[in-house]
Amino acid sequence: MASSPFLSKTTISFSSSISTSLPWRSSHSSPSFSTAFRTKPRRRTLTVQSKIREIFMPALSSTMTEGKIVSWVKSEGDVLSKGESVVVVESDKADMDVETFYDGILAAIVVGEGETAPVGAAIGLLAETEEEVAEAKAKAKSASSDSPASSSPAAEAVTPTPPPATSTPAPAIAQPSPPATYTPKKTLAKQHKVDIASVVGSGPFGRITPADVEAAAGIAQPKKTVAAEPTPVSAAPPKPSAAPSASSAPLLPGSTVVPFTTMQAAVSKNMLESLSVPTFRVGYPISTDALDALYEKVKPKGVTMTALLAKAAALALAQHPVVNASCKDGKSFTYNSSINIAVAVAINGGLITPVLQDADKLDLYLLSQKWKELVEKARAKQLQPHEYSSGTFTLSNLGMFGVDRFDAILPPGQGAIMAVGASKPTVVADADGFFSVKSKMLVNVTADHRIVYGADLAAFLKTFAKIVENPESLTL
Repeated sequence: MASSPFLSKTTISFSSSISTSLPWRSSHSSPSFSTAFRTKPRRRTLTVQSKIREIFMPALSSTMTEGKIVSWVKSEGDVLSKGESVVVVESDKADMDVETFYDGILAAIVVGEGETAPVGAAIGLLAETEEEVAEAKAKAKSASSDSPASSSPAAEAVTPTPPPATSTPAPAIAQPSPPATYTPKKTLAKQHKVDIASVVGSGPFGRITPADVEAAAGIAQPKKTVAAEPTPVSAAPPKPSAAPSASSAPLLPGSTVVPFTTMQAAVSKNMLESLSVPTFRVGYPISTDALDALYEKVKPKGVTMTALLAKAAALALAQHPVVNASCKDGKSFTYNSSINIAVAVAINGGLITPVLQDADKLDLYLLSQKWKELVEKARAKQLQPHEYSSGTFTLSNLGMFGVDRFDAILPPGQGAIMAVGASKPTVVADADGFFSVKSKMLVNVTADHRIVYGADLAAFLKTFAKIVENPESLTL
């Protein structure tokens, strides 16, 4: 459970200033003057504290932007004690209990089960006494009633009214008439026998314009037609909306639209981010006869093939730290101090990568026990953030499904990911030309080419193959 509190106290402060007027008098010798001079404006601050606290949607991981309420452990009106679980929240990777850090009464549930809320938003209200429960419910009701009102203008903004037909010209933009020959105002006054001294100017700063002279002569001015809105001769029918894009194409009959779950949305976001990383891939065939023999010996003790491969990868990474490095800003990279092997696990409705932390330092049996615990927590969606977001290298194994080769997508923030195929009997020839059948598996590694180069990856795979083909070091 995260250590930062998710409940914050709401404080409402009111302040008022009360000052006493200073009666000035002309005589400084008056005794009342000294009294008035010593009197200073007094500022009173009245503070009213509300004991209603908001339960916020917590940030359960560094990538979480919103959370979904799986279930409320407590109901409205229940008395809560500090440290009790109040609600179960689904993050992008796991379901986690959110505890209360205060004693009080769960006065109102703002976000119901199955609904989502952004990180930091209020999902419930906690009152300290029975008298404040009604106030908290009224506050929750007003907040919920304000939500639709605030969303309606946004909805209107999303679907603006289509513009009118273009057959009607814009009234403010009229075609200019042919330019008239300019006649000086004095010439006009002489022609029309107007005393220019008696003309009142309408131009800037009272300047007399030719139009003023013509008006004084009684010549009617033509009406401007700029503001006139001509009647369209034939109103064109409204243009049809643009052709729908591929994403908004009509569905096939019987199709069903299924929205992403929180986990699927997180996976989608990570996959899109990985497209911005320049990657390359290197494949390497490895003989697995010795590894298969070791697995048969340690399998009764609870050791899995995943644990063996994770241990072998960790030992190889210890000799090639650049493959365990990471680049996050595109300007520098980091040599990670720990070797944390993330292993891809398919769960109902998504994919998660539990992390075997310090895999190079744990012995094989402890590593297998740790892996079993992580898988159980992953299936129950109870992994803590550090148990799925601290990987420095990822291992994806589809060999158990009979897949002989595949490429894996590099997770954001990591330097490499290894895709392990199935071990299958393969006919091979030795240096003397003799044929034999050996079990081989093909591993493909996808790496960030900004920090890992081809020679680095080839050397790492050679070390990894040597460890797998001579696995005695895995049990040390």
